[in-house]
Amino acid sequence: MKKSMKEWLKIRWENFAERFSKIREINRKYAKPRLQMTPGVRFALFMLRIYLLFLVGLLFYKFITIVK
Repeated sequence: MKKSMKEWLKIRWENFAERFSKIREINRKYAKPRLQMTPGVRFALFMLRIYLLFLVGLLFYKFITIVK
């Protein structure tokens, strides 16, 4: 039983390591953007981030007020 369990764990670990290496490869490939953004686009994306953080903050506030 122990031997089969060790083999099973070894196989699982190898599968996990293989998937993790694929993820690292994809992250390396797309680490640097290949598109040039104009200042207007950068500003719009920044404002969208701020808006998203604001909405998350509102949701958190609503959750806290309901829990109390």
